[in-house]
Amino acid sequence: MYRQLADPLAPCAETAAAGVSPNQECAHCGVRGRAICSALSAEEMGALDEVTQSQSYAAGTTLVRTGELRGNVYTVTSGALRLVRTLADGRRQITGFALPGDYIGLTETVRHRHDIEAIVDSRICRTSMANMQRLRVRYPQLERKLLQRAGMELAAAQDTGLALARLQPSERLANFLLRLAARAPHPENDVVALPMGRGDIADHLGLTMETVSRTFTKLKQQQLIALPQLHMVQILDHAGLRRLAGDDS
Repeated sequence: MYRQLADPLAPCAETAAAGVSPNQECAHCGVRGRAICSALSAEEMGALDEVTQSQSYAAGTTLVRTGELRGNVYTVTSGALRLVRTLADGRRQITGFALPGDYIGLTETVRHRHDIEAIVDSRICRTSMANMQRLRVRYPQLERKLLQRAGMELAAAQDTGLALARLQPSERLANFLLRLAARAPHPENDVVALPMGRGDIADHLGLTMETVSRTFTKLKQQQLIALPQLHMVQILDHAGLRRLAGDDS
C-alpha cells in the first residue's frame, strides 16, 4: 500500500536527535564524494544544502508513483531504491536500482515513468526541480556533473538491454554482479552487498526467482563467487566472471 508520510519538509527525527540542522547535514554526508554534489565547492554546497531536505523512508515505502507530476530530484544517501514499471499484463519490471550516491531526476519528463520504492530503510535528499534548475544555471560544474551522470545512466541502460536480449541466465547474473561491484564504495574489495532480494534481481534481469537462485548456486559451484550471507556476494574470480559475462576488458 501507499504509505502516508510525515511532512516531508520537516527536519527528520534522526537529524534532530544527532544535533545536526538540515543546513549542516550535507557536510556530514558519507556519500558526498560519490554524489553529484562532489563537483561543488564549499560555498556552492552551502547553496545546494539550503534548498535540500533529507528524509528517511522505511523499507517498502513508495516515494512516488508512475504518472505523478515530477516536482523533485533525489539523491540516495543510504539504503537502496528500486525503479519499477508494471506492464499491461500485470508483470513487474525493475528497470534499475538506486544505491547510495545515485541521483534520480536526470530525465526531463513531466511525469514520473516509474514507481520509486525503498527496498530497505533508506535516507534520501530531495531538492525541488525548480531549485535544482536554478543551481544548474548558476554553477556550470554541477551541470557538467549531471551530464556525466546522464551518460553513465545511458551506458548502463544499454548494458541492461544487451543482457536481456542476448545473454543466458548465468551471463546475465555475472554481468549484474560486475555492475554492482563497479558501483560499490570500495570496488577494489571482493565483497558486494545485495540489498535487493532474489525476486527483485529476477524482475530486473527478466528471469524467474527460481532461475536466479539456481544460477547463484551454479556460480558458487564454479567457484566464481561465494555466498557468505543471503544479501552478500564475494567475488572469488573476477576474470572468470568477466569472461562469463562477455566482458573482454
